[in-house]
Amino acid sequence: IVSSKGGINRAEIIKYLKERPYTANQLAEVLKLDYTTVRYHLKVLQDNNVVSGVGKKYGETYYLTPQMEANYKIFEEIMEKMNLERIRKE
Repeated sequence: IVSSKGGINRAEIIKYLKERPYTANQLAEVLKLDYTTVRYHLKVLQDNNVVSGVGKKYGETYYLTPQMEANYKIFEEIMEKMNLERIRKE
């Protein structure tokens, strides 16, 4: 997530899904991103077993997978470290 192009957007999606389930359209609205972009990032996250979706294609609701939920603390630590490194560079 951290070193990949679009990683920041995927990290934001993960943070939102930690709070509650969202549809792609809802995520696009709160993140102020294009719907197609959000769908792309959700696909990448699904392929990597980070999120899963339930429902029909256009009304699909996304959740963090149990595996991601179990490792969320590690995700937070990585994000904290990346923010500190970015601040140091500025």
